[in-house]
Amino acid sequence: MLGVSARRTTLLSYSRQCLPRPARLYSTPTKAANAPATAFAQVPLPHPEYPSILAQREVPANHLVAMNGFLKRRTPYTILPTPLPDDRASALNSFYFTDSPTQDQLAVIDACLHNLYDVPRAKQIFEQLRTTKSGEPLLEYRIYNSFLEAYIHMAFFKEPEDRTSWVEDACHLYNLMEKGTDRVYPTASTYAIMLLAWRRFNPESDTPVNLSKLPNPTTLLSNLIERGISPTAVVADRALATSEEASDIIKLLSKSAVDLNHPRILAELGQAEYLGRHVPDPLEGVPEVKPVTRLATPSEEILDENGNKIPAQSQEEVPFNLNNLRNHLAQVTLARRILPEDLASRQKLLEESVYDVAVERLRHEAKLFDELGLGNRELHHADLQKWMWDWHQKLKARLEAEIKHIITAEAKLNSQAQRMGPFLSLVKPEKLSLITILEIMRLQGSGGVTDGMKTARALLTVGRAVENEYKAEMCKRNHIAIPSHTRTSDFTGYFTGLGYKDLHARRMTAAKYMEDSEEWTSAWTQVLRVRVGSILVDCLMDTATIERTAVDKRTNEEIKENQPAFYHAYEYVRGQKLGVIRLNPVVSERFAKDGLRTTLHPRHLPMLIKPKPWLNHNQGGYLYNQSAAMRFKDCQEQQTYLEHATALGNVELVYAGLDVLGSTPWKINRNIFDIVLKVWNSGERLCKIPPAVYDQPEPEKPSNMNTDIKAKSVYGARLKAYMQDKANNHSDRCSVNYKIEIARAFLGDTMYLPHNLDFRGRAYPIPPHFNHIGDDLSRGLLMFGDAQPLGEKGLRWLKIHLANLYGFDKGNFDERVKFVMDHLEDVYDSAEKPLDGNRWWLNADDPWQCLATCMELRAALESGDPHAYMSSLPVHQDGTCNGLQHYAALGGDANGAAQVNLSVTDRPSDVYTYVANMVEKVIAEDVKKGEKYATMLSGQVSRKVVKQTVMTTVYGVTYIGAREQIEKQLRDKNVVPEEECWGASAYLAKRVLSCIGDLFSGAKSIQVWLNLCARLISKSIPAERIPDALEAPKTKIQRSSTIPPKNRIRKEQMSSVVWTTPLGLPIVQPYRKTKRKQVMTAIQSVFISDPNVPSEVNAVKQASAFPPNFIHSLDATHMMLTALECRTQGLTFASVHDSYWTHASSIEKMSEIIRDTFIALHSSGVLEKLAAEFRTRYGSHKVPLESIRSGKLLKNLQAAGVRIVASSEQANALRLGGVSSFDNIIDVSDEKTGSIAQISKAMETEPTQTETTQTEIPLVISDKRGRRAKNVVKKVSAVKDGEEDDDDDDCAGEDDADSVLVDKFVDLSAVLPPLPKKGDFDVETIKKSQYFFS
Repeated sequence: MLGVSARRTTLLSYSRQCLPRPARLYSTPTKAANAPATAFAQVPLPHPEYPSILAQREVPANHLVAMNGFLKRRTPYTILPTPLPDDRASALNSFYFTDSPTQDQLAVIDACLHNLYDVPRAKQIFEQLRTTKSGEPLLEYRIYNSFLEAYIHMAFFKEPEDRTSWVEDACHLYNLMEKGTDRVYPTASTYAIMLLAWRRFNPESDTPVNLSKLPNPTTLLSNLIERGISPTAVVADRALATSEEASDIIKLLSKSAVDLNHPRILAELGQAEYLGRHVPDPLEGVPEVKPVTRLATPSEEILDENGNKIPAQSQEEVPFNLNNLRNHLAQVTLARRILPEDLASRQKLLEESVYDVAVERLRHEAKLFDELGLGNRELHHADLQKWMWDWHQKLKARLEAEIKHIITAEAKLNSQAQRMGPFLSLVKPEKLSLITILEIMRLQGSGGVTDGMKTARALLTVGRAVENEYKAEMCKRNHIAIPSHTRTSDFTGYFTGLGYKDLHARRMTAAKYMEDSEEWTSAWTQVLRVRVGSILVDCLMDTATIERTAVDKRTNEEIKENQPAFYHAYEYVRGQKLGVIRLNPVVSERFAKDGLRTTLHPRHLPMLIKPKPWLNHNQGGYLYNQSAAMRFKDCQEQQTYLEHATALGNVELVYAGLDVLGSTPWKINRNIFDIVLKVWNSGERLCKIPPAVYDQPEPEKPSNMNTDIKAKSVYGARLKAYMQDKANNHSDRCSVNYKIEIARAFLGDTMYLPHNLDFRGRAYPIPPHFNHIGDDLSRGLLMFGDAQPLGEKGLRWLKIHLANLYGFDKGNFDERVKFVMDHLEDVYDSAEKPLDGNRWWLNADDPWQCLATCMELRAALESGDPHAYMSSLPVHQDGTCNGLQHYAALGGDANGAAQVNLSVTDRPSDVYTYVANMVEKVIAEDVKKGEKYATMLSGQVSRKVVKQTVMTTVYGVTYIGAREQIEKQLRDKNVVPEEECWGASAYLAKRVLSCIGDLFSGAKSIQVWLNLCARLISKSIPAERIPDALEAPKTKIQRSSTIPPKNRIRKEQMSSVVWTTPLGLPIVQPYRKTKRKQVMTAIQSVFISDPNVPSEVNAVKQASAFPPNFIHSLDATHMMLTALECRTQGLTFASVHDSYWTHASSIEKMSEIIRDTFIALHSSGVLEKLAAEFRTRYGSHKVPLESIRSGKLLKNLQAAGVRIVASSEQANALRLGGVSSFDNIIDVSDEKTGSIAQISKAMETEPTQTETTQTEIPLVISDKRGRRAKNVVKKVSAVKDGEEDDDDDDCAGEDDADSVLVDKFVDLSAVLPPLPKKGDFDVETIKKSQYFFS
């Protein structure tokens, strides 16, 4: 039974969740306080009265009308200043982009405040930041409240002898907040802490503090009423740890309410007290369940004082499994009493007790091995779980000693030194040990390292896992109610004005509640993560050992040796030395054989309940384990944009779309799982399940290898390929093991996959190992968690789906149905005897999904009433080369539209087969010429060989990428010898790309336009930064032959390409010049990139990546629109980018929605909006003329139709200066107003001044280089300190202060090329296209 104190805490926590929330609990610019009650389920809020202007708006009955109106509106932009170079700073830049030193200091504050580790040091850093970083956005109210709480606890618990000083500090900080000195104001938590201080330290308490500054309850109540804060919110705050404290504070506030004559406040407090005392306990009076027990075996004899043996009394203990279950159920019981969230209890336990359960399992299995091995040492062979238990025991003891040593050593250091003690103390050594082992085991085989991992990645991952566990613990201990997915009864759709505002208000209210309920924690920097990770991994490598046994071939003696389980090594990758951590070969071998469930953290698993709705950029998905809504990759700019877009309410539908995707229920297909498990346990190769032992023969060594160089080279290539395939087989085996273990764990459960975004807006499931975006095996194992009756149309679509999966997807729909009916005997044979029959399903393109569909179709046909059969199988609708579909719609390209099924046709077009046939014709001509590789490849170029290259051509695939794609296909087909694969793929890639050339001409013109825009943006500089750009940089000459740059133009080119999707999501391209920071660790020196230190953009990558990224953002928007509309119309929905899934019976409805959303999207003027956004976002940006005078850029701008107006004086000045590159694009006119800015530096003794002349000059570059430009190139080539300059073509002359163009700039908006002319294809035609998605 629960103890008295535990019961008090339980009832208090329960009552807080039941307290009524005030009508205006939170104040936001968008009146989020007035959100509906369903904003979150456990915290009832009164339903608001919307402003009359909103209530009068008529809600469209047609969802399509609302969607079209939403997409055609002016998309709200999120515009932030361009980041400054790393050697410049400003208050505005610091406001938006926090630097690493500040982030580090905040992390130190967080660690020092945790459990009152070192509050004086935290206070010192805090005061320093308040002084030097006034207005820093990270210094928010929760940090101030954390210090208030720490001061009060120091005075009461840790240093009661010095309580007057600590209470005085708390009062001083509170007064600063009340006055708003630091622009931080009190919240409900602030008043709860100060009321707690009064209760503990008032003159009549047991621990009085004679301090006139200590505010009394009357003053506090008066202040919180004035600020519109509810007393109920104060009483329910997490700062009050016991029921007694809450009860006393209610009495104090009630007395003050009487004194202040506030009857409403008095009534509210009375209601709160009543609820706190009268909430019924659902388990009150229910007796305990007596457990099953067994006789315990005494571990040792018990002797009396005389040494006589005392007979052991019969003791009973609970068997391990039941005992573990009872421990879990005890937590379920407690959770039920605290929060009425029975459905969430299993998920909470999965996340809360993951490390405890892992330790228990390892301990139990190790004990079992000891028992089994007593009579037979052979049973005590190497086992992954036993090893992990041994490592855990050793590492735990080592970490306890190591952390104590670190803390002792750091106590002797000066206050400015970097300290690891506070961070290593955040999580208990037992959890640190397990985190380290689990993360290192999970990374095995990652990053292209066979049987190991990259050192830098390992250290970062372990450090980040410790940070995540600490934050999860902070979240767990506050018992925060989890928002629900409930929709209001008056839901009007996602795209109506009222619906959108309602969505925003509900999210803001729930986000504010979650934020107020959580304790403040700070993010860690990359350097800090590496340092924490290095200590933990180093200790693991020192302590983790295994015993290896071998037989001496000469003496036949058994030899045993203890070896490290992990070791550090170096390998060379593309000529660079790379540090890696490798697993001992024996450990790696066991990894592919033993169960891996012990190595999985819940954040890598599906969820048992619907994911937490996305409330913020880092609040959503898992209940406790913090996840980011967007996958940032070393780019602080992306996170900052998302944070501000969220605060502005611009991304409500993006979060809503993620919630829709995450709330789709899934279950394991038990029939398929049983087959997969049988194949796995047999160890044989089948489909994509690799064999337990690699089954391909090793290449034979030729007898003439030592005399024939070619034979030796061929053998070397084949042996290398064999060893790589063998290593890949092991890696694939481990990957499949993960999938099977996870599927086994979730058998019989309904599960959910929380989603987040990549930076382009594409949605991905967060669980990485097992999800529907995975391979054919993963998809075959998954079914929807709910079922729908097939109906007549659903049965037809199930047959079409089977034909598609088998590979017969280019016939019309009737032909596909006929194909299945013709093979019905094979379908039945596959379903009934999948392994013992004729195995027809193995020949399918997607065999596991094909088998699942065979079983589903047979079950439906044999059910007696196929139309009433309840089907759970997802049926797909796939786009045809979806990137080209978007290009064709954007450009109105009728030819392109016909190739990708946007037009109306009797049967589907197949662009891949078309290209393959074109290539075969070219190869036939080459065969006649005697071309070696043409002869090899003649008749071998199938649709599958060219498919990936054709598909990625519209995404900007390069020749190198195309060659690698084709090489993989040739290897899989095994149509050319191993040693000839490289040459054959190079030949074929050239032929494929040349055939594609003219086929996608419409898409090419849009690609060129996007590329030019990106290149100009990446060359531009904000107008206010130009004076700085013209200054000579203060750099040291590194080599005598190096000519230092004479200005900072390239240093100031910091503008990333940023655009906004039609749903309001800001997309920021992260491509910048690589700058890495060296971090010395005990293992090796690690080089990591610091996302808080932005460098100048990489113009080539910004330009080449923009077309594919933009198209990806469009297909992501199309998917989100479809998901939202499917949810509105009650359809189950899932997607794999451009493959949309639903029940068979819902396919026709979803097909209609897919077409409607695509048409609505492309009828909204996508490119016109993009061009308008660029002119708005980069309105003040200017491009140096010197940046665009060289290379191909000027020629391409001219071809795109860019014309620049310049006065005759300016045109003559350029010619006299030897610059003739711009002649072809300048229109000379003294009548029109131009926009060329000439900015010159003042004399050395004078400050920089700006002079603007009204003229317009074209940002176009000639392909002819004058003598001066060539000299400039020599200078530029040595500018970067050993860094490869990959866009040298477009950068000539930027640092040459002597050039006539150096002080001349043109407005970016003046040189953005006009949009390509749109064709006559009508996007509305898609409504009649059967095969648009099919």
